[in-house]
Amino acid sequence: MWTADFMPWRRPRSKRRSTSHPVGAVASATMSALGPGDDAPQFALPDQAGATVTLADFKGRRVLVYFYPKADTPGCTTQSCGLRDVADQIGDVAIVGISPDPPSRLAKFDTKYGLGFPLLADEDHHVAAAYGAWGEKSMYGKKYQGIIRSAFLVNADGRIEAAWPKVSPKDTVTNLLAAIA
Repeated sequence: MWTADFMPWRRPRSKRRSTSHPVGAVASATMSALGPGDDAPQFALPDQAGATVTLADFKGRRVLVYFYPKADTPGCTTQSCGLRDVADQIGDVAIVGISPDPPSRLAKFDTKYGLGFPLLADEDHHVAAAYGAWGEKSMYGKKYQGIIRSAFLVNADGRIEAAWPKVSPKDTVTNLLAAIA
């Protein structure tokens, strides 16, 4: 006879949760968001083509590092396409998007919308946590750990020039243009 032990779809939700990090472990790794003057945490992550991209690759120029929850969703598409659309107005400022998506999903997102800038895979959330862009979120009364949409303008010396934690997708572009004006 079948019992709940042999039917995983009938187990209580708390037993079905599958995550690579226990919620408590991720929460303890979460840091507060960075602010102007802070050193930007270094990173080395795979991009949509599988190549490793580091913050040091942009040394000597400003770079917008933005964190978004999931590629090809409405808010993330609005944010990324907005940045694509102003890329010719921001001079030498580089754009780098970071999400927990795998490189294959990032490649599809880039191809679909012709973004043209590096999209990095932070699948274990370590870089997001270092920037304070990983933490507790809430949806429909349930709390969970996830990406907190944030953007950081890093100056040519590797310091945070401007920070926008909990930024809306549309405000990312507006904030960037105002900061570099």
